[in-house]
Formats: sequence, C-alpha cells, structure tokens
Amino acid sequence: MSPAAGATLRKFTDIFVERPVLASVISLVILVLGLRSLGLLPVLQFPYTQNAVVTVSTAYPGADANLVASFITTPLENAVAQANGIDYMTSSSVQGVSTITANLRLNYEPDKALTEINTKVNAVLNQLPPQAQKPTLSVSIGQTIDAMYIGFYSDVLKPNQVTDYLVRAVQPKLQAIDGVQTAELLGAKNFALRAWLDPQKLAAVGLTAADVYTALSANNFLSSSGQSKGQMVQINLNASTALNSVESFKQMIIKQQNGAVVRLSDVANVTLGADDYDSSVSFDGTKEVYVGIQVAPGANLLDVVARVRKVMPGIQAQLPQGLNANIVYDSTKFVNSSIKEVVKTLIEAILIVTIVVFVFLGSLRSVLIPIIAIPLSLIGSFTVMLALGYSINLLTLLSLVLAIGLVVDDAIIVVENVSRHLDEGLTPTAAAIQAARELANPIIAMTVVLIAVYVPIGFMSGLTGALFTEFAFTLVGAVTMSAVIALTLSPMMSSRLLHAPKREGGNWQDHLVIWLDRQFERLHARYERTLHGVLNYQAVVAVFAVVVLGGIYFLYSTSMSELAPQEDQGVLIAASFNAPTATLQQRETYGHQVNKIFASFPETGHVFQLNTPTQVISGMVLKPWDERVKTSNQLQPELQKDLAQIAGTQNAIFSAATLAGRTWPADPICDHYHRAVCPAI
Repeated sequence: MSPAAGATLRKFTDIFVERPVLASVISLVILVLGLRSLGLLPVLQFPYTQNAVVTVSTAYPGADANLVASFITTPLENAVAQANGIDYMTSSSVQGVSTITANLRLNYEPDKALTEINTKVNAVLNQLPPQAQKPTLSVSIGQTIDAMYIGFYSDVLKPNQVTDYLVRAVQPKLQAIDGVQTAELLGAKNFALRAWLDPQKLAAVGLTAADVYTALSANNFLSSSGQSKGQMVQINLNASTALNSVESFKQMIIKQQNGAVVRLSDVANVTLGADDYDSSVSFDGTKEVYVGIQVAPGANLLDVVARVRKVMPGIQAQLPQGLNANIVYDSTKFVNSSIKEVVKTLIEAILIVTIVVFVFLGSLRSVLIPIIAIPLSLIGSFTVMLALGYSINLLTLLSLVLAIGLVVDDAIIVVENVSRHLDEGLTPTAAAIQAARELANPIIAMTVVLIAVYVPIGFMSGLTGALFTEFAFTLVGAVTMSAVIALTLSPMMSSRLLHAPKREGGNWQDHLVIWLDRQFERLHARYERTLHGVLNYQAVVAVFAVVVLGGIYFLYSTSMSELAPQEDQGVLIAASFNAPTATLQQRETYGHQVNKIFASFPETGHVFQLNTPTQVISGMVLKPWDERVKTSNQLQPELQKDLAQIAGTQNAIFSAATLAGRTWPADPICDHYHRAVCPAI
C-alpha cells in the first residue's frame, strides 16, 4: 500500500471514533441484516448436494428373472450406459419387472441426463419382446431415504382398505404441505380383482390361461360411437365393455361352443383382493402401510417435518374407527440433536474466550468490546451465507465455531493497542484514533491472509468440495465482518469505555490490571531466560526439529482415513438375503427372528421391516441418546454376531450413512419394483 493510501486509510478510521453514531449505525445494519438472514436460511444436516438418480423400469408380465435379465435388462443397460453424466449403474431383474438405476455424477443436471437416457432407451425399444410394456423413466433428486415414515395399521380393516383410504384422504393432505415433494406409499395393497385359475377346470373345458387372458383383454374395451342429435337435444354415445364389480367379472363369458357357455367363475375363483402378495412392511411386529415423506430439494428439513407433525393430530382425529397411525421414523431427531450440540459448543467457545480475555485484560470494560464483536461478526456472516445461497448445517456451524478464535483477535489487538496509548498518557479519544491508525493496515493484511488461506478450500472438486465450500466461505464471511467491526465499532467503543488504570487509589479493576501486568512481566522474563538457555544448544534443537518433521510422514501414513466419521444416528439397519425361491411366508419367518433379536436389546425403541422378494430390510430404532448407555457403533458387532446364528439366511448389520445419500446398500423398494409398475411395493 502506498503512503498516500495509508494516510487516507488512517484518516478513514478517524471518522468512526469522532462520529460514534456512524459506527453504531454500521454495526446495527450488520446486526439487522444478519438476524433477518438467519430467519431466511434453510436448515439442513449437510450442505445441499444434487444427487440425482434416474430409474428405468420395465414390466414383462409372466416372465421369470432370467428371461427379464436377458431380453430386457441387458439391452436397456447397454443403451443407458452410453448416456453422459452417469457415475455408476445398478440393475435388478425379478419376475416380471426389470429395474435399472443410473446414479448421476454429483451436481450433474438431472433434466439433461433424463432426456439423454430417454433417447437411448427409445433407440432400443424394437429389441424388446412385444409383450413387454414400454419402459418408464423417473428421476429423484436428493436422498433416496425419506425424511419421515408414518405407519398406518388396523386390526379391523384389510390392507387394501387401508391403502384406499390413504390414497383418497391422507396422501393429498400430506402432499399439500409446503416443502413436501412426495408422500409415497410403501407396502400399499391397492384394490385389484384376482382370478385364481383352476388348471383342472381349464383342462376340462379345453381352455388355457392364455385364453382367459385374451378374453379379459377383449372385454376391456372403450370407444366413442359418435353422437345422437335431435332438434333440441344431443347425446354422446359410448361403447364400453368395462366391468366394475366382482359379480360382473364372475359372469363374464370366456368361451361359447355348441350353445354351451363357460364363464370366468366356472374356471377360476374370482375375488376382490390386492395387486401384490409378495411384499409387506411392519412396525413392532404389526403389519402396516407406510407413508414416506420426501422433502423438496432446498426446503428447510426441520420446518417441513414440523409442519407434518402439526397436521398429524388432525389426520389422526379423522381416521376411520380401527385405523391407527404412528410416526415410525423421524430423521430430524438426529439433525436437531446434532445442531443443538454444535450450538452448545458455540456458546461454550464464546464463554471460554470471554473468560480468557478477562483473565488477560483484567477489566470488564475491556472484555465488553470483544464480547460484542464476536457475536456481531458471527451474525453478520449469515448475510454472506444468504447471499451465496448457503444453508445452516453442521459444516457452516462448525466454521462459526472455528471463527470465534479468529474474529476475537481483531478486537483484542485494538483494545490492547488503545490501552498501551492510554498508559503513555494520551486521552481515550486520542488513544483510540492513534491505535486505529496504526492497526488499519495490519488488520486488513491479516484479513487478506486468512481469506487467502480458506478460499482455496471452496474451489475443491468432488464431494469434498461440495461439502466444504460452504464451510470455507462462511469462515471468510465471518473474518471479513470481524475486520469491518474492528475498524469501525471497536475503536469507537474503546474511546468511550477504556481509561488508564490508576496506580494509586484506583478500584479493584485497576489493581487487578496492575497485578496482571506484573505477572506477565515475570512470565516474559522467565521465558526469555529459558529461550536463551535452549538456544545455547542449537544442535539439540535442530535434531529435535528433524525428528518432529520426519515423524509427520509416519504419523500421516499410519493414520486411518475416511470421508466422514461414523456417527450414532439412532438407527441400525439389517439387510437379509434369502434364497431366490423363498416365499413371503418364509422371508417373514426369518424376519421375525431378526425382530426378536433386535427387541432383546434394552437399547431398542422400535423395530420395523420392509420385506421384498429379493431383500428384507429390518430397522432397529434406538432409544434417545440420553436413555441408553451403548452407542450404535458398540451395538453393531454384537448384533452381527447374534444375526449370524440365524440359519437359512444371510444378514448384514450397518449404521446409517453419515453423509447425504443412501442409508443402506440398496433401496428396498425402488431398486426392485418401480412404483409406476407395482404401486403396492
């Protein structure tokens, strides 16, 4: 900086000491904007990242898993893999359904990827079997695990009746809540007419299952026949063979021969049942239908879940007799607990810094200046966060905790420099002006250096960069606000609050300051003597420095590394893998054993289970953190040991993922059945 610029800057700092109202207004503007920004910032567990997943699902009724894999999954997978933006792919082929899941690269534009994947799929449609349905594509952004699961169960109503009520009365209310992206049904049993064919009766009348299928298809016919017009009235004519009752289906004619009529009821047991009998969900051993709440990207997770909880009493009050509802899982409990811990740490850090500053300065007036500067700098950083589109999350709060030690330095050096000039005999106003002039350039230099240190973190790529960009720039915002306050408010407050301690006849604070100065002078002298003694043996110091520097490599190479530490989120997940021929009853038998092991631990609060043809997911929701001794990490090996004793199935126990993304190895619902194809799962 040139001498002229330095002189201008020195005159600039004089304004705020001479005009305290101006300095106060600047600080009030920072305070008001920061508080307003705080109310507008979304609250998330981690910084928002766009993890998009494109799902391609194709139904091939009646085909076994090998046929689906060979003639549907393989050609579609080869075509989808040619699209850009895909990080990795997974596929699943089960009886009648092929599902391909394309996980996009971090923050890749989902609409662009969806369009390209759709083009690739359409290019190979002619290679698929004629009986296969057209592939359906869907895209989901964010976590595949819902923010909340609500369970509905009844001992009186049938599952398809519960599902019908949820679709008509509950699902629309939940999806209308601001911030809710989707209220999806898991374990739903939609009404469906089931015709259970009798092979012997079919053979007796010379029919096959294909003949029944053809007859059903032919009777499902809708057509517009035109209009009938009179002089004053016209009527639209419709031709329809659609049947709308069980009795109508029973009387449907399948075959006519030589005057004999074969009806559907003659060769099949026709009932009104559900569209799926191969999956189930349960909570604490009771079969239920779940409603999963997906939060819209960028919405405030805590506010959205709070709104859902607010409407739940009204939904429960309107439930039919015999139908009950309970919240199975709420992810915001862990988020709230984590944020409270960080806020608690933030308050503790401010108190510790305040005590240390008081001990070293010895004056309540001196302590008041950094006490005001610290929270004002942190509140001002919320304005920067809002301007950059950030959120309040664990990493931005962590940056504020670390910023306390940085922002307090600016205020302390101003107070110390003003105190030094007061000891030299200057008046408070003159001392503040002189101190601000001397520190203007150093404060700006310190701020620029700190910004240069943390800004490169914000330009890192990949998941690490996406997570820590907000951390870095929030810290930069706090440091910048601290520099502004140190050049405006702190000198003004020093000129009004500080005075030179009286050597004789002063109050207890003056005596405390004088006593502390003497103690630091003694400490300084002792340190000086020790330093001179150590420097007399420079060879020893050099060897010690080499040992420390060389040890850095070995400490780094032997240290374990991970993207994020495993945290106790209050839930443990068990994935069970059964034989491909296992029926729902067999899988439920193994599932009951898993639930029994879960319930045997005193730390268990609730257990839930998602049972699909290829995988069974069991969840162990732990009691609140203050009501148990063992953590999830301690329980995990014990559970794995007990689950290994179950014969006939393989089980793997793991904790929920710390970072945003998948909570278990595979989504137990969508990875095997797409909701558009099989809504009951």
